[in-house]
Amino acid sequence: MLYQLHEWQRALLTPFAHFADASAQLFSNPYSPLAYTPLSRRLAAGYELLYRLGKDYEKPAWDLPTTTLDGAEATVTEQIAAARPFCNLVHFVRTPVAPRKTAARRKPDPTVLLVAPLSGHHATLLRDTVRALLPEHDVYVTDWIDARMVPQSAGPFHLADYVDYIRDFIRQLGPDVHVISVCQPTVPVLAAVSLMASDNDPKLPRSMIMMGGPIDPRKSPTQVNNLAKTKPYSWFENTLIHRVPPRFPGSGRKVYPGFLQHAGFVSMNPDRHLKSHYDFYLDLVRGDDDDAEAHRRFYDEYNAVLDMPAEYYLDTIRTVFQDFELPRGVWKVNGQLVKPADIRSVALFTIEGELDDISGSGQTEAAQDLCSGIPANRKRHFTAPRCGHYGIFSGRRWREVICPQIAEFIRQHQDAA
Repeated sequence: MLYQLHEWQRALLTPFAHFADASAQLFSNPYSPLAYTPLSRRLAAGYELLYRLGKDYEKPAWDLPTTTLDGAEATVTEQIAAARPFCNLVHFVRTPVAPRKTAARRKPDPTVLLVAPLSGHHATLLRDTVRALLPEHDVYVTDWIDARMVPQSAGPFHLADYVDYIRDFIRQLGPDVHVISVCQPTVPVLAAVSLMASDNDPKLPRSMIMMGGPIDPRKSPTQVNNLAKTKPYSWFENTLIHRVPPRFPGSGRKVYPGFLQHAGFVSMNPDRHLKSHYDFYLDLVRGDDDDAEAHRRFYDEYNAVLDMPAEYYLDTIRTVFQDFELPRGVWKVNGQLVKPADIRSVALFTIEGELDDISGSGQTEAAQDLCSGIPANRKRHFTAPRCGHYGIFSGRRWREVICPQIAEFIRQHQDAA
C-alpha cells in the first residue's frame, strides 16, 4: 500500500503545486501589477520554492540540439538504435550544418557505448558526459526504461538480463567500440566483457573505461555499502519492494520505487539539500537569475527518478554488495562463471574521485587486479583530485580533466588488434 499512498499524496499535492506556481507568476510577471508591491520578490520566491517542493518531476529531455564537429557546428538527432523491453539504445547522430566540400574523406570518430546507471535516476543524468564526448566520438547510450512503464507481460528483469543486454549492445556496435560505464554498470559491464572473452567472441570491445563503480565494495566502504551489510537480504525484500499501482502500464509489477530511492539520496546529505533550497530562495529574492536557474536545472534532474525492477535490485544487493561475488571469483551468470582474468585484448582505464562518497577509494581500481590477463601497457588508473562522485562525469573537472584523458586513451587503443 505504500506506493498507492504515495500516489494519493501526489494527487493531493498537485493542485497546491499548481496554485503555488500560478501565485509565483502573479508576483513576478512584469505584466502583473502585484509584481511591483513591496513584498513581491519574497512572495514570488516563497511560492516558487513551494511549487518546486510539491511538483511532480518527469523524465528530463536530453536537450543536446547541437555540438561541434571538426570545429564547425553540427546538429544532434536522437535515434533508437535498439529497443528492448527495459532499455532503449539511443544513438546521438551528428550532422554538419554546412558540410565541407572536400575530396578528402573524414576518418570516422571512435564509437562509444556509454552505459548509464540503472540506480534510480534517468540516463539523462549523464547529459554533461554525452555533451563533452560528442565532438570527438560517435556516442550510444543505454536509456533505461522506468519499470512502472513496462507491462508484466515483458517478464522479469534480473541482473543477468542486464549483463545480456550489455553483451548484445556490444555485439551490435563492435568490435570497434569503446565501453564507458559510470557507477553501478561497471559490474555488469565487466561481467559482459569477461563472458565474451571466455567465449572468444570476435566482437570484443577495444577498451572499457570504468568510472566510480563498486567492483569491490569491500574496499573503503561508504554509507551505501554499509547499509547493504547491516541489513539482511530479507529486509530489502520486505521493506523496499512494492507493487506498481493500477494507473501505470506496469500495474502489479514488483519494483523498488523511485520515490524511496530519492528519499535515500536526500537522507545521505539532508543539510546540504536544505541549504541549497534556502540559497535558491535567497537567489530569487536578490534577483540572481543565473544561480537560481542552475538550481532549477540540477533539481529537475536530481528529483526525476524511476522505478527499478525488483529482481534486478535484489540481485544487485545480494551479488554485489552482500556476497561480493565478482571480486571473490564465484559469480555465475546463467550458469557461466565470470572470469575477468580471461580478458586480454581489451584495454582498461579505471577512474575514481578522491572525494567520492558513493563508491569509495579502491572499489573501481579493483578491476585492475581482477583483469590480470590484460598487459600492463594496456592499463591505466586515474584518481581525480578534489572530485566527488558526480564530479567524475559532470561539471568542470569532468570536462577539463577527465574527458580529455578518456579521449586520448580511446584513440590510443582504437586500432589495437
